[in-house]
Amino acid sequence: MLFKDIPGLESIKSTLIRSVQTSHLAHAQLFDSAPGGGGLALALAFSTYINCTNRSEEDSCGVCASCAKMNKLIHPDFHFIFPIATSKKIDGKTSEAFLSYWRSFILESPYRLLPEWLDYISAENKQGNIAVEEARGILRKLSVKAYEGEYKILLLWKPDIMNASASNALLKILEEPPFKTIFLLVSDQSDRLLTTIISRTQRIAVPAFSDKDVRTFLMDHTVSESTAKHITYLSDGNLSEALQLVKETGDDRSGWFIEWMRSCYKYDVAHLVKFADSFDGMNKEKQKGLLDYALRLFRDMLVWSHGAGELLRVPEEELTFVQNFSKAVNFESLENMIQEVNVAYYHIERNVRAKMVLLDLSLTIAHFFQRR
Repeated sequence: MLFKDIPGLESIKSTLIRSVQTSHLAHAQLFDSAPGGGGLALALAFSTYINCTNRSEEDSCGVCASCAKMNKLIHPDFHFIFPIATSKKIDGKTSEAFLSYWRSFILESPYRLLPEWLDYISAENKQGNIAVEEARGILRKLSVKAYEGEYKILLLWKPDIMNASASNALLKILEEPPFKTIFLLVSDQSDRLLTTIISRTQRIAVPAFSDKDVRTFLMDHTVSESTAKHITYLSDGNLSEALQLVKETGDDRSGWFIEWMRSCYKYDVAHLVKFADSFDGMNKEKQKGLLDYALRLFRDMLVWSHGAGELLRVPEEELTFVQNFSKAVNFESLENMIQEVNVAYYHIERNVRAKMVLLDLSLTIAHFFQRR
């Protein structure tokens, strides 16, 4: 991973590069990233740059022996720790047993979320964990001198889910780090970290990607401009979600939502029942995605109704619908719709029968319209 491969975030890239050039490298750095943001990608590019033997002022060379090994994530001075769970694919209790899967997972895309990783290793409904044995093994990994690079680097992904024992073990290591060793912690839930761990790291705030960054990234990866604009709106700076939406071919959330709302407005019960049957046949993630899309549009309608249309991110082709829909409901009704969709989302997450959830939601929303 090179800095040039990461969309946007130029000021952060410059700061990281300058810290290497001036030899002002903090021994522990926390990449505090938004979900689906560039935290992990930046940590990988930073690691590559640190040990590159022919780096320029802008980036790693990408071709030296160190870069070649980092491109495959097999550099002997670069180590990973990440959450694991009981899996049908792998029998192991530490990250090392899962390393080959982890490399493949990250090389596919560095913009990933924990549920994607657990699904990748077939962890089913189990939660990921970083156990105390993992933290204690850090010293064993880093106790020897660097093999090839100037620095030994340990990248710890999702330290926010470590249990108390593992967190305390990590804290001791951060207080007395081995010589020429750098710890890179990547988290999208830093509020769950021990404050004592945060205080011993240099925090790098990594914001969500801008709409322009997401749209450009998608178009550079052969996504059409119109599709890229629509996905950019749906993903809201979350590149992991954007890439998932690219894979979901034929997923017309806009068309589904518009037809659903028209049926609610007409109080076409027969059609709403068919809608509920269709909804019931979708997988849970698609069901949640449609409800999430509904929430986004309802909130945009609230913004429009309050006269702040310049703040909307909604694509142009959907703006007309937002404007017309806002005339059919008042502020209180929109707020009630948002509340009802949130309740429906909660029920879907907890495995309530989807057909019942959507039909109940549809009939409830139908009563909020102002009909003439």
